[in-house]
Amino acid sequence: MMIMPYLYILECADGTYYTGSTWNLEKRLWQHQNGQGANYTKKRLPVKVVYCEEFERIEDAFLREKQVQGWSHKKKLALIERNAQRLHELAECQNETHWSRHLDKLASTPLGDRLSCSAANCSAHRAKSR
Repeated sequence: MMIMPYLYILECADGTYYTGSTWNLEKRLWQHQNGQGANYTKKRLPVKVVYCEEFERIEDAFLREKQVQGWSHKKKLALIERNAQRLHELAECQNETHWSRHLDKLASTPLGDRLSCSAANCSAHRAKSR
């Protein structure tokens, strides 16, 4: 796996989600799974990657992390499931002009070009699930 900045969402043993960002997803997942990650995940092991996005700059991954951290459990689930319509329904700002800027991106690929992995295709997840 190439070391790139990532936003990631972990599903914890209690069904809650933890959102973070990192330079090295595989290493960070190992830390979480071995109790060396955030205090939140230490108390909710085991954890698994259910979603991630790759970025070119760590600053962008961090900003996306902060955005997603403010979302409800339902909205995070819609992101994980790549359900653009449900994301739109759950958005606080449903201004059609604002939303229409994102529809073309969402239509071309599930949740835009940054999307690089999920539980199904995340190499860090596959490596740890074996």
